[in-house]
Amino acid sequence: MGKHRCFHCGLDAASSIITFDEKEFCCNGCKTVYEIFSDNDLTCYYDLQNAPGATPKDIEGKYNFLENSKIIEQLLEFNDGNTQIITLYIPHIHCSSCIWILENLNKLNPSISASMVNFGKKTVRVSFNAETLSLKNLVALLSSVGYEPFISLDDYSVGKKHIDRSLIYKLGIAGFAFGNVMFLSFPEYFEVGEFWLEQFKPMFRWLMFAFSVPVVFYSAQDYFISAFKGLRSKILNIDVPIALGVSVLFIRSTFEISFDTGSGFFDSLTGLVFFLLLGKFFQQKTYAFLSFERDYKSYFPIGITKITSEGKEESVQVYDIEKGDRLLIRNEELIPVDCILIKGTARIDYSFVTGESKSVSKQSGDKLFAGGKQVDGSIEVDVLKSVEQSYLTQLWSNDVFKKDKSLAFTNITNQISKRFTISILIIAILATTFWLVEDSSKALNVFTSVLIIACPCALALAAPFTFGNVLRILGKRKFYLKNASVIEQLAKINTIIFDKTGTITANKETTISYEGLELSQDEESLLKSTLRGSNHPLSRSLYSLLNEHDILTLDTYEEYLGKGIEAKYKNSNIKIGSAPFVGFATDSTLLNTAVHISANNKYKGKFTFYNAYRKGLSHLFNELKKDYDLVILSGDNAGEQENLTKLLPAKTKLLFNQKPEDKLEYIKYHQSEGAKVLMIGDGLNDAGALAQSDVGIAISENVNVFSPACDAILDASKFNQLYNFIRVSKSAIKIIKWSFVLSFIYNSIGLYFAVTGQLSPVVAAILMPLSSISIVAFTTVATNIIPTLTLPEGEGTKTGTNSKKSLKV
Repeated sequence: MGKHRCFHCGLDAASSIITFDEKEFCCNGCKTVYEIFSDNDLTCYYDLQNAPGATPKDIEGKYNFLENSKIIEQLLEFNDGNTQIITLYIPHIHCSSCIWILENLNKLNPSISASMVNFGKKTVRVSFNAETLSLKNLVALLSSVGYEPFISLDDYSVGKKHIDRSLIYKLGIAGFAFGNVMFLSFPEYFEVGEFWLEQFKPMFRWLMFAFSVPVVFYSAQDYFISAFKGLRSKILNIDVPIALGVSVLFIRSTFEISFDTGSGFFDSLTGLVFFLLLGKFFQQKTYAFLSFERDYKSYFPIGITKITSEGKEESVQVYDIEKGDRLLIRNEELIPVDCILIKGTARIDYSFVTGESKSVSKQSGDKLFAGGKQVDGSIEVDVLKSVEQSYLTQLWSNDVFKKDKSLAFTNITNQISKRFTISILIIAILATTFWLVEDSSKALNVFTSVLIIACPCALALAAPFTFGNVLRILGKRKFYLKNASVIEQLAKINTIIFDKTGTITANKETTISYEGLELSQDEESLLKSTLRGSNHPLSRSLYSLLNEHDILTLDTYEEYLGKGIEAKYKNSNIKIGSAPFVGFATDSTLLNTAVHISANNKYKGKFTFYNAYRKGLSHLFNELKKDYDLVILSGDNAGEQENLTKLLPAKTKLLFNQKPEDKLEYIKYHQSEGAKVLMIGDGLNDAGALAQSDVGIAISENVNVFSPACDAILDASKFNQLYNFIRVSKSAIKIIKWSFVLSFIYNSIGLYFAVTGQLSPVVAAILMPLSSISIVAFTTVATNIIPTLTLPEGEGTKTGTNSKKSLKV
């Protein structure tokens, strides 16, 4: 019987052997899946693990409801008529083979452009071409290869987690059994000799056995399943010694009560499983809390322009957007929420969502999806639903935009875990052998205690809990990091590069004067309407200072990075930007930042900006100079060099007239020389430099700077705390290292007492989850103490007073 196993799923195939390609299958379904994989060159699926598949189910007619357009719209995350994206919950995901096949769905059907598995949540996010593959056929394809998705229309929503209460049930049963077994064990503990208790002793023992059965076969089943899958894949995971310990306790205890040689270890057994599950429950709840805090309470500090019912524009935080609001989306800005296009020419680049850089034109009345980027002037939209912070987080962390930066602590933890289990098994066998010779009554306790007490869980928990808490704390202080790897990279930097305009200068405090020919009403109206579409700091400052005008719907709008803007309305055209861009000979005597204007190819004049620097700038640079090389790369001329030389430390490098490509090359060169570069700038105009740097931070001053290029977003009011934020990241690394030390000390002491026979299995079972809990508690307390030591209280210095303007004609 055992020889005839299905090559695909591993089930017994003796009753109905189907042979194909010299391999045996239990049914035609498994044979068909093998044929599909074989035809598409995917048979290495079976190399990752023996019999990894699931038997495909007959689903004919089951998913006909997926032909209903209203239901499809409810399920899809994204749908532009061509590309559709959906996240499906697949309960059968359980191993590396599952991940491999689900992330290679494009080889099974070329209409699938990308698929990404979240192993922890058991979901797969699939992007596919709706013109050649329907959602129903996608689900059928997944089911045909043994990965039928779970779809519930009652409570399905984008990003909603499948609630798994099985751990609570298992913990409840283990706790109930543990309490009753302890109660029934009292006569044994206190060696009560009354006759009426003695005659019930066998019954008490079999009751303890009865209470232990569901604990072993239900509450502890995850440990057995994980250990079995690990062994089948020739991997010794951490659950192997736990499963072995539980098995030894149960078998030994059952043997003792069956032959009346003792009362067994049912109290230790039920206590072991209960405390293990309690530790797991605590970890799960803590991690869920950190995830919730990050996804729903630590909002991106990005400002969105809202148009009020009176037609006025005001900047609101992204989480204040409500259904029905009218929003202004500027050129190169990201759409933060699903909406309807009301006014303007929309050309949307959905590469942030789909990974494909291709823009699509949209007309008034069309639906626009969150994550799209407007690339053709400004548009007005009506909001369809409130912002889903967790969805924005998911987009930002999309694998398409991940830099190739490995987590050192993750690698260390993985290496230790691989060697840990085999080391513990060797120690357990040697210690048990010794005690079998020395004192056989202690051998079983020693064997079980060694397997249980030693646990690398504390090591595995140190990094995710420390980083998770730091992400939450920094997020609450308006410094929002993309993911945990940014903390590690931030702690390594040795060079900090700043952009000037909008980064070290405070846009709201800038004074502007005009010098040139007087602009007519029509020209000033066209100027204001053109500036409205730009997100450049200078454009925003100038736009807020010009007089109120009726907003024109521009015929064409084009923004040239690092040069300027050109727009047309009817027979009028305007250019705004650098002197060469508008056709004016460069004024070599000009020492201040200036924006030049030409209308209908006639030079009109220039707006000169007198910069005000952010409060605390000099103090911040003096703090940073002790540990970092400081550089300012500015696209402006050298007019501010004298002021900056007085304001900043002597060793600060000042480079002017730097185009975006110059900044990029500067960073590349210094990285090749070994520098770890932190770049701080405008999330849109410095996108290339931010993406190239080891860590890229976009400064947000009531501006939508949300961009896949940056690793972090810093609210402008917290700019003067940058040094403290970097110190927090370094402290996080120290906490993890201390956690490793504490875990090593715990394991060493625990193993000493276990090997010397001074530790009972039930005490080991209590100490094991306590070690994990203590590490989580240590990292949580330590990371919460850091901000009180390094970060000042309060909201920080608020930048901005009412802007001043003086116009000279």
